[in-house]
Amino acid sequence: MSDDGGDYDGTTGDPPRVSVVIPAYKRADVLPRAIDSALAQTMADLDVIVVDDGSPDDTESVVRAYDDPRVRYVAHETNRGVSAARNTGIDAARGAYVAFLDSDDEWLPRKLERQLTVLDAKGPDWIGVYCDYATVGGGLGARLAALLSERVFRAGAPREGGRELADALLSMRVFMGPGSTLLVAHDALDGLAFDEGLSIYEDWDLVLRLLARGKLAHVAEPLAVVHDTGDAPADAYARNDRRYLERNAGLVADLRERGIDVARVHRLGLVGHYCHEGRFRDALTHLDWGVLRRPGDLLRLAWWTVVGLWVALRA
Repeated sequence: MSDDGGDYDGTTGDPPRVSVVIPAYKRADVLPRAIDSALAQTMADLDVIVVDDGSPDDTESVVRAYDDPRVRYVAHETNRGVSAARNTGIDAARGAYVAFLDSDDEWLPRKLERQLTVLDAKGPDWIGVYCDYATVGGGLGARLAALLSERVFRAGAPREGGRELADALLSMRVFMGPGSTLLVAHDALDGLAFDEGLSIYEDWDLVLRLLARGKLAHVAEPLAVVHDTGDAPADAYARNDRRYLERNAGLVADLRERGIDVARVHRLGLVGHYCHEGRFRDALTHLDWGVLRRPGDLLRLAWWTVVGLWVALRA
């Protein structure tokens, strides 16, 4: 692994206030968009650590083309996955805060400034902050589904705090996109790491462990732009979902005792992923037929069925 650094604030060599971690694998075509959006922040006291996760494309030359001492290049010799790349970025970070940005996403210029302002106004129990995000791509169906979910199924969910936010995240009442929205105090990450056995939910899993240490604040502004470049296969969601729930079995059991069946919520989510691929038989294996007694879940199922039929007809 190589690490090419420089002066951390571009002048004195002092550590920056924020280290931005960008994991990258075969994204040379869109990576400049992410890097440029980080460098364009109104809060300029930062460095940008691009972790090249063994890319076979021109990722290295793209990063080295930046004539800015705040941009640092770190490389894995082989592809190890997004969790390992983020962990390498955390290890390389010198900032008082660490912010995460996926290589195909981007930030609006005031993202870090607004987050730090909100966090500075909180007490010592608040260790990080995330923001809302806008999604680009994915088609009309995906946008309608996201709007329906936000306005109907997740209305009233807590958006910040500690345990209450963990409960909402695990039961899928909050989607925070932490891979491109989260900013957290560096020392809050001590002893924590992304689970390298997860390629999906790895950012949610880390957030749950952070929430056991302190509270996360929320900026109710879409300050990150997430570019929808295609979903992972449903089978991958099923494998990762199982590991994610197993790693957080204690929280799952506690929520079940309080009347929230997290496993059922996640099974229904898998039904949606399989329906989106037109794989209705596989969807049925995850379906809880109690859905017929739950109007909200029945509405979800109806929507996913329509989407699945559309996919099947187009195929």
